[in-house]
Amino acid sequence: MTGASGGVLSGLRVVEVSAFIAAPIGGMTLAQLGADVIRIDPIGGNIDYRRWPLSPGGTSLYWTGLNKAKRSVALALNRPEGQEIARALICAGGEEAGILLTNLPASGWMSHAALSAHRPDLIMLRLIGNSDGSGAVDYTVNSATGFPMATGRGEEPVNHVLPAWDIAAGLYLATGLLSAERVRRREGRGQEVVLALSDVAFASVANLGYVADVQVNGAVRPPMGNELYGAFGRDFATKDGRRVMIVAISNRQWRAIGKVTGLAEKLAMIGPMLDVNLDEEGGRFEARHAIAAVLAPWFARHSLAEVARLFEGSGILWGPYQDFGQLVREDPRVSTANSLFAEIEQPGVGRILAPGVPLAFSANPRPAPRPAPRLGEHSDAVLAEVLGLSTAAIGKLHDDGVVAGPDGG
Repeated sequence: MTGASGGVLSGLRVVEVSAFIAAPIGGMTLAQLGADVIRIDPIGGNIDYRRWPLSPGGTSLYWTGLNKAKRSVALALNRPEGQEIARALICAGGEEAGILLTNLPASGWMSHAALSAHRPDLIMLRLIGNSDGSGAVDYTVNSATGFPMATGRGEEPVNHVLPAWDIAAGLYLATGLLSAERVRRREGRGQEVVLALSDVAFASVANLGYVADVQVNGAVRPPMGNELYGAFGRDFATKDGRRVMIVAISNRQWRAIGKVTGLAEKLAMIGPMLDVNLDEEGGRFEARHAIAAVLAPWFARHSLAEVARLFEGSGILWGPYQDFGQLVREDPRVSTANSLFAEIEQPGVGRILAPGVPLAFSANPRPAPRPAPRLGEHSDAVLAEVLGLSTAAIGKLHDDGVVAGPDGG
């Protein structure tokens, strides 16, 4: 297995030495697009290998979820012999190889200077915490972005569960890798590309206008619960105890709400009463409490199923709140009805629903999702294929404890 058959990145080889989320999700994205991504781990697994949630047998659903479609090599990275093999795997190959993706400390043998001495056109993608080189993780970066202070309804900060900056950083790493590979194809030179996790977060804060809002308006967005800032959007409780999110960004969506609920005339009265223009997003935001007071009783009289039936095809932007269980059991978008998903047999876990890459290319069929490897599953095949080692040489490396296969030996 050397990349998805027919994938748009077929032929590209990337070596990944990583842990946790950002680099693994970047590598997985490339692998699902057809690249041959070889993840190198220490024998026994890296620090993320047993991270929760776990299957009943102890396999990490987290690790398997972030490493689909890759090949796995297990090496004694704490020994010079293992480091030498890793270096050889990183630097070996033709013009579509010689690429390293990592979010681990890249010093000593794994530094760009050391590796590029063996391969001058090496491309190295490296994720760090802060731009000054100090450490950071998603949770410590997120606390500084301002978003937790604007989340919830009170003065205490509320962290979101989603590791948004890790995910965004992983996709930035994939984009940066492909950009550097394009430069190398055009100019023949490699380079080191460094991405700071905190830069990803703070760039996003600025891109969304919150930095300029402070500088230009002196405004700091307050916590507003589930209300949409600058437009009308919020959650409502239904008759059967569920909650839905409803959003009106365009005038068409706004008018659809009034039409479907039969409350158009009452909603229209709010504008003159509060002296706001409800044909503008800002006006609807200023009148959000009055609008909600009119709409809330309507939702309270209807079940979620009734809301769904009435809203279908109406042009209203809405969605139900659901926990992970309801998502899996009730939402057709997370099922084989969506071509993104298919059932796979994941070693150590069993048969599960898994996504491929969300991108859909008109000229290339979306590759079916492939499971994550067992740790060290491809050690022997990769050493033979990439480095040309003989069966006897590979066997000796196993005997010396430098290389391990899926059984740990």
